[in-house]
Amino acid sequence: MLPTRSIVALVALTTAATLAAQAPSPSSGQRYNRLLIRNAMVIDGTGNPARGPMDILIEGSTIARVVPARAPDEFGTGRRDSARAPNADRVIDATGMYVMPGIVDLHGHIHFSRNRQAMPKDYVYKLWLGHGITTIREPGSGEGTDTTVAHARLSAENRIGAPTIVPYVTVSGETPAAAREAVRRAKAKGGVGLKVFINRPDVWEAIAEEAKALGLPIATDLKIQELDAVGAARLGVRTLEHWYGVPDAAIPGPQHFPVDYSYDDELDRFRWAGDLWRQADSARLSAVLDTMLAHNVTWDPTFAVYEANRDLARARTLPWFPEYALPNVLAFFEPDPHRHGSYHFDWTTTDEIMWRNNYRIWMRWVREYAARGGNVTVGSDAGFIYHLYGFATVREMELHQEAGFHPLEVIQHATSNGAKALGLSTTGVIRQGFEADLAIIDGNPLHNLKVLYGTGVETVENGRAVRRGGVRWTIKDGIVFDAPQLLADVREMVRRAKETTTVAP
Repeated sequence: MLPTRSIVALVALTTAATLAAQAPSPSSGQRYNRLLIRNAMVIDGTGNPARGPMDILIEGSTIARVVPARAPDEFGTGRRDSARAPNADRVIDATGMYVMPGIVDLHGHIHFSRNRQAMPKDYVYKLWLGHGITTIREPGSGEGTDTTVAHARLSAENRIGAPTIVPYVTVSGETPAAAREAVRRAKAKGGVGLKVFINRPDVWEAIAEEAKALGLPIATDLKIQELDAVGAARLGVRTLEHWYGVPDAAIPGPQHFPVDYSYDDELDRFRWAGDLWRQADSARLSAVLDTMLAHNVTWDPTFAVYEANRDLARARTLPWFPEYALPNVLAFFEPDPHRHGSYHFDWTTTDEIMWRNNYRIWMRWVREYAARGGNVTVGSDAGFIYHLYGFATVREMELHQEAGFHPLEVIQHATSNGAKALGLSTTGVIRQGFEADLAIIDGNPLHNLKVLYGTGVETVENGRAVRRGGVRWTIKDGIVFDAPQLLADVREMVRRAKETTTVAP
């Protein structure tokens, strides 16, 4: 890996036009009429303890049976020898492995370029699938609604290897009438939901009314504006991203920022956001949560994307960067006032301590929201702030555990809770009749969530240190993907990119 301080000097020799023309490669996944997974420990995604070993029969795209492996033959194969089961088109021996529902990443940005340089169009998709992520909500369709909707269709048809894509579209307007038209246009283009940022109150109301009429759920990144979490909940916003608007609604009076603060200076914005939870009044926060609960708001906290704020040195030296991060992605992360999220110019010990305290309070209230019955989900927001696709989603799950959730609850957040937020009634649970979205893992994520990382983990077997872990197979809608091969493809992309990249003197 190039030293981090040199990343800013990278000069790409491969032309952006060449990479921009590259379409996603054809899907390597295959669906079978009858797929049999033998001898797996099963985590069903509902919060129940693991069971097993179990056999899972998948017919086409649907889970047909989940039965104990020790039971008499349930599948009409005539024998228990899985290697010679005559009525299964493929058998996967999952002995010693765990199976959980495919991960639903509720905040998965599709990016085809970083640092003004194009990336292979399946780079992000392969990192997601390689980590067992079978569904992503694209919160805004920043690469263009037409492209995102087209890729969602191609993924559904298994013409490209990608998770199921749920395309949301960013809308706004200078006037209520313009905002209503933007909502109608988003629906006509194939958007199934909306992402809404800062708007004046009458524009917000117009968006919410039109969205409700058209059946489009709203996700919001409230930032700082007149609307807070209470107002958003009352307007019918379905999901609240990050934390913006929650502590703000519980601060008596305005936020206590320095007099020379500027929201449009990202260093100011992200530095002082780390003090908002401390400023909030606990009694008011409790009432804010009650309002969110009353209006069935899902909270998608995206803890991990801000983790650099509490430990910048760790964020800049993550162990998967050398093999999995393209040079232009690393360059994008480095400080630059012209790029969103690249603001760590003068990040101090004081800033990191403030953010550690911020996390402590923030996590407490997310835990409280779940304890009261609120829906909490997993979203990565990768591609920003030293946060790499796929790996970032696993790290988000680890931070949910740090927040006080049991690993079974964490997996529920990442699977059935995400499906619930998206209105996917037969996704996110390993159950007969549900869609066959699964991750088969070389290890036990309840013991160590790190086994989900594509880099694996070091463990001891028979007195010797060995490396194992990672997702072995990702099954999306019954389509089987070889996860290690997908990650090997990414490593090759990175190797080739480094060959055509030089460091300026």
